[in-house]
Amino acid sequence: MSWLFGSRQPPPGGAYPPVIPPPGDAGGSDKGGQDGKTRSDAYSFDSAALERAAKAAQTLEKSPHAKDALELSKLQEKTSQMEHQKGIKEMEVQIEQMKMEQAGVLMEEKRKLLQEETKQQQQRSQYQDQLARKRYDDQLAQQARLNEENIRKQEQSTEKQEQMKRSTMEYQAELTHKYDMKRVEAELRGKAQIERENQDIIRENIRLKAQENRQTRLETIKTAGAVLGEGFKAFIADWDKVTATVGGLTMAALGIYGAKYSIGVAARYTEARLGKPSLVRETSRISVIETLKHPIKVGKKLFKKNEEVLSGIILRPSLEERLRDVAIATRHTKKNNGYYRNLLMYGPPGTGKTMFAKNLARHSGMDYAIMTGGDVAPMGKEGVTAMHKVFDWAQTSRNGVLLFVDEADAFLRKRNRELISEDMRATLNAFLYRTGEQSNKFMLVLASNTPEQFDWAINDRLDEMVEFMLPDIEDRQRLVRHYFDKYVLQPSLEAKGRLKVAEFDYDNKCTEIATRIEGLSGREISKLGVAWQASAYASETGVLTEAMIDEKVNDALRSHSKKVVWQEDQTLYSYESSKKVQPTQSHKGDSMAIPKGPSGAT
Repeated sequence: MSWLFGSRQPPPGGAYPPVIPPPGDAGGSDKGGQDGKTRSDAYSFDSAALERAAKAAQTLEKSPHAKDALELSKLQEKTSQMEHQKGIKEMEVQIEQMKMEQAGVLMEEKRKLLQEETKQQQQRSQYQDQLARKRYDDQLAQQARLNEENIRKQEQSTEKQEQMKRSTMEYQAELTHKYDMKRVEAELRGKAQIERENQDIIRENIRLKAQENRQTRLETIKTAGAVLGEGFKAFIADWDKVTATVGGLTMAALGIYGAKYSIGVAARYTEARLGKPSLVRETSRISVIETLKHPIKVGKKLFKKNEEVLSGIILRPSLEERLRDVAIATRHTKKNNGYYRNLLMYGPPGTGKTMFAKNLARHSGMDYAIMTGGDVAPMGKEGVTAMHKVFDWAQTSRNGVLLFVDEADAFLRKRNRELISEDMRATLNAFLYRTGEQSNKFMLVLASNTPEQFDWAINDRLDEMVEFMLPDIEDRQRLVRHYFDKYVLQPSLEAKGRLKVAEFDYDNKCTEIATRIEGLSGREISKLGVAWQASAYASETGVLTEAMIDEKVNDALRSHSKKVVWQEDQTLYSYESSKKVQPTQSHKGDSMAIPKGPSGAT
């Protein structure tokens, strides 16, 4: 109802009622018309509206619903005010929400900014650390270069001093030599002058001395002849003296021949008991002569503890387990004085056969003796005697002897006239005779690369055969790491050693090398470790680098490939030769025939 009294607040509907102009003002000015109304006309006092309001108020007062209308108007006004306040509250809530959202956005931006600053700080710290490390490495490198330069200068200075010292000594020796030559020349000249001056006197003295010597000899001969003649006449006249003399000479001859024979017997006994046979290349058996020559070395051998049988040997796990069983059985056989079992170890060269044979003898408490088949052939007819001496010498050992025959196929091959000589056949027969039965004095261990060339009788004497194979990838990794540590890392840790190792990943390098060197034996891998060490010693700085290791590995692979080609050529040649010479089962006039069956019975 407020709009009826001229108020300009909007009604609840949200729009103002139209303003009706007064009648006298309908035309307006001649220039403006309806468009000429100004802003002040809209807020000018309208008397007609006031009159209408008064009429409406009178009408409303007369109406029976006047109070209801007034209450309704109040309620509408109150409702509009409440709605307005509600809108204000909603606006305030929205403003608060906007402030909260704005505060969250600000906090998120601050968090991101803090994270970025932390990240930048970390990167800055890492970069500064890298710079510090680089500066430290540069300082170390510079210090190393300075040290190398100082060492080189010292070596040059020492070399110059040595050269000056040598030149001084040479000059002094030359002066001394000249002085000695002049002194000797002066002495010789003086002696020659004296001899020339006293020549007549010297000749007269020589003549007198020769005359006296001649007379003395003539008188001595006359006196000796007279004495011997008288003595011989007196000896012949007395028969008792003649008989005693003859008996004495006879007894002297018997004594001489008896002593000669007894000395020969004693020498043979001493040789069998104490000496080393000529066929034995190496032995751990201690002799009296060796004890007298090297007492300290022999003492160390006596008090040395038994090592583990596979100490220093790297093989496949299955083969190591089998060899341990052999070692345990041999040791218990030695303790219980049982009969030893003969063993054959075959396989490519350099796979650890000789090393295991020595370790087996030490582990079981036996003496070992090493002989090679190639030493038998040059002995000819003496081979039989030498072979018997070996077994006689082995029979006298208290600890038992492990007789290791390396390259056994060199003389234990098939008894064919086209393949071996008569002397070799006789030596082989002597070997078969001495090994025909099991023994508790010696254990026979044979090693061969070609066991198929053995005589069947040799195969009959073998109780167990063990094959040594080339190392696989795992064995090669263990071997490379073992020899790298033995020949490179351990010498580099010595204070006085010259060998140093550059910085690189040793484990990955050893794995890479083991992958590349497929086909190499354990001996070739050990030689590769020695080659790395020698390469470092030969360098100017003494530092073993990764490039130097790769170079030696490449050299070893090239050498191995050449050896493989040579071996193939040799195998082909041997095969062609065997086709030309076909062994027969028996020969006329041959006392020993090759057996037909695998039993090896002769």
